[in-house]
Order: sequence, then structure tokens, then C-alpha cells
Amino acid sequence: MKTYFTKKEQIVILIVIGLIVSILGFKFFSSKFIAKEKDLDDIIVNTDKANNEINVENDKIGQEDGQTKEETLQEDIIVHISGQVKNPGIVELSLGKRLIDAVELLGGLTPDADGDRINLAKKLQDEEKIYIPKIGEEVDITLVETVMPTNETSGNNTQNSTEKIDINICTKEDLNTLPGIGDVLATRIIEHRETNIFKTIEDIMNVSGIGAKKFEGLKDLIIVK
Repeated sequence: MKTYFTKKEQIVILIVIGLIVSILGFKFFSSKFIAKEKDLDDIIVNTDKANNEINVENDKIGQEDGQTKEETLQEDIIVHISGQVKNPGIVELSLGKRLIDAVELLGGLTPDADGDRINLAKKLQDEEKIYIPKIGEEVDITLVETVMPTNETSGNNTQNSTEKIDINICTKEDLNTLPGIGDVLATRIIEHRETNIFKTIEDIMNVSGIGAKKFEGLKDLIIVK
């Protein structure tokens, strides 16, 4: 027995089939779209992570470059050696070199040099001036930090060496007696105090070229009144 659908029933069946196909199609394409959105989110997250890693690496490289430049700027020092050396004068050395290295570059000590009164193992500082005395020569210890006083002059010079220098009123020559302070730094100190008076001895570190390390060698020799 054959079953026949009326025209109206056929239309209803076609509509139902169409709805089913539409729903299945919507679900299929929706799942594809959601998957693409998830992939896009993953790409964005991974890109941000990669950019952050690149920025961190660039910061590290920048810091290393800054340290390298600073080390390069401090690579060489210039010192002035006078007195009993064969070729007294100015010599350029690498940072960290000692007095013996400078003396050797200048030809060595003369036969009259009093080697017992100088510290050849002393580490040199930029703009430093060192005087090498003769045997038995009387030298003012306040003028040359490296030279040790003779027995005859130690009594008078000990009193002078304990006198602190007022960095607000001292002369350029006074500043030159301080260890590591040459003409250039002495001029900078005087120019600085003309516009910014020193209120504490620590203020001297505001002068270009005087850092914490150099201040350690100065703090017991200077004063502010």
C-alpha cells in the first residue's frame, strides 16, 4: 500500500528538513569561527610574550652597553711623576696600575732616589702627582701624599698633615695637596663652590670627577665650616 503525502504535508516536511540543515550548518560554522578566534587569541598572547622577552633582552643589552662605556671611559689614567726618576713627566697608564709601573715607564729611579720613603706598590689615581725625593731630602708631607717623612722632619710635618682643608675657602694650591686632586679637579671644586657652597664634606661628590671611591681618600682630610 503506497503512502502519499498531501502537498501541504510535503511543504511542512521540506521546512523541517531545511531547519535541521540550517541548525547543523550553523553549529558547524560556529565551531570553526570559535576555533579561529581561539587561535587568534593564542597568536596575540604569544606575540605579547615575545615582545616582552625582546624588551627585557634589550634592557639587559642597554645596561651592559652602559657598563661597558663607563668602563671604557675609566680605562686609562694620567699621572705626573716628578723628582728622582730618570725621565720625570706625565705618563698614561691603564686603570689599576701601580707606582712601580709608572716609574718603569719613565726609565726607573735615579741612583739618588730614596726608594725607602715611597710606596712603589701604591695604586695610582687619575690626575695624581707624585714626587720622588732624594736620599735625606726634607719634603713637606702635606704636598706629596706618597712620600714618607724622614726622622728629622716627621715631628713638624705630622702637625701639618693633621690640619684639614676647608673646601669652601681653600686655594687651588691647597686642593692640589689632597691625594688624587690635580689642577683640573681643583678648578672644578672652586667653580662649583662659587655657585653652590659646600654645606657638608659629602657635597664634594657633586663635583664632576669625584665619586664615592675618591671621597673615601678625602673625607679625613677636608672640612666645611
